[in-house]
Amino acid sequence: MNIYSYSFSVCRTVPQWTAAGLLLMLISWSPRTTWAQSPAHEPVVARVEMQLAVGDELLDTIEKGDLLTVLEEREDAYVIVTFNGHRGAVAKVNAVRLAESVDIYSDLIKQRPEEGRLYTLRAGAWWALEKNDQALADFDKAIELGYDAAHAYSSRGLYHAAAGNFDQAIADYTVAIEKDAEDTGPRINRAAAYLASGKFADAIADYTAAIEGHPDNPAFYQQRAVALKAAGQLQAAVDDFDKAIELNPDDVAARMGRGFLHFQQQNHQAAVADFSSAIKRNPQAAVAYNNRGFNYQMLDKPAAALKDYDKAIELAPNYGLAHQNRAWLLATTKDDSLRDPAAAIEAAKAACELSEYKDISDLSALAAALAANEAFDKAIGWQEKVIEMADEQYQPFAKRMLDRYQARQAYDAEAVEKELAADGGAPSAAGR
Repeated sequence: MNIYSYSFSVCRTVPQWTAAGLLLMLISWSPRTTWAQSPAHEPVVARVEMQLAVGDELLDTIEKGDLLTVLEEREDAYVIVTFNGHRGAVAKVNAVRLAESVDIYSDLIKQRPEEGRLYTLRAGAWWALEKNDQALADFDKAIELGYDAAHAYSSRGLYHAAAGNFDQAIADYTVAIEKDAEDTGPRINRAAAYLASGKFADAIADYTAAIEGHPDNPAFYQQRAVALKAAGQLQAAVDDFDKAIELNPDDVAARMGRGFLHFQQQNHQAAVADFSSAIKRNPQAAVAYNNRGFNYQMLDKPAAALKDYDKAIELAPNYGLAHQNRAWLLATTKDDSLRDPAAAIEAAKAACELSEYKDISDLSALAAALAANEAFDKAIGWQEKVIEMADEQYQPFAKRMLDRYQARQAYDAEAVEKELAADGGAPSAAGR
């Protein structure tokens, strides 16, 4: 049974086809969002030289190609702040969005081809156009020309990381840290690259260094919690989420992340409490309802679980995991007042349609629902598909479940696990 979305991407920790299945964990971290956080307004680029003045007093000169921070966008102008910190209004005809600025920088490069800084600026324009190879080439050129500012290496590291070249990203971030140890950004980004590379101890060390410099930043505790979780240090990860929540009590993502860890520790009551507090702060959080529902199910409260699954689906009709969880509950609950094989089939089909019948957990739920409805021939067909998709180490469980359906028996994970254990300890299904 699948439950959570964990923006660590999708971290599958147990066989996808089992009833108690994986948690798609919702913790507010991903390489993409950590490495490339955008400002509220994308900067614009000066098309021409301009001057900011008050009366006869010249405040600042804006050069062609200067990046201008946008404070407000009006119908025909941008309210901007210059590099030197002066505020003013620039007509839209005199500035372009970053993604439209490649030609401006190419023209400047033709005029001053040995100026490495210009290549870094054009790299930003390529990035805005999602042309990462061109962006990377421009940073390589800038550094080749001797432009060795810390941000050149840090920024190039972003592009390497986005391309999955984590070793190269780590090397660039390391140079950036050596050049400017006070800038926390490269260290946090290096930690993310270490984490994505499976180098958990190194990631934890970088996050710890960032926390030492910024002990009141809740995001750093959250990110270290993710690394600690990945390293298997669950209680230490809980402690970091505790600190993040202490610093920012309204952070829903931190409560969701801690709830997942409580689930992993089989502390389902604490998990319910965290997801409930997340719901209180964000009543539209479909994932929180789904996750709380699963933990209610682990506490043998199927009615509360079903209510939460229904609410999750109401809020997000295309939430496949909630449909799947609902199917498992309706097909396998021991509460006769809730058990509804026909409704379980419909829920499982909804999940399968959303995943285009490519998710093994959805197919397993459909087979179980059909068996619960005594449609064993159809259940056998789908369970055979599950066997085709299952990892080799979990084939014994899948095949033994097929034997049950062929014997006209309903899904029963506990019975199958006991049979496998009696056979000599073959791998069992995770959870139920």
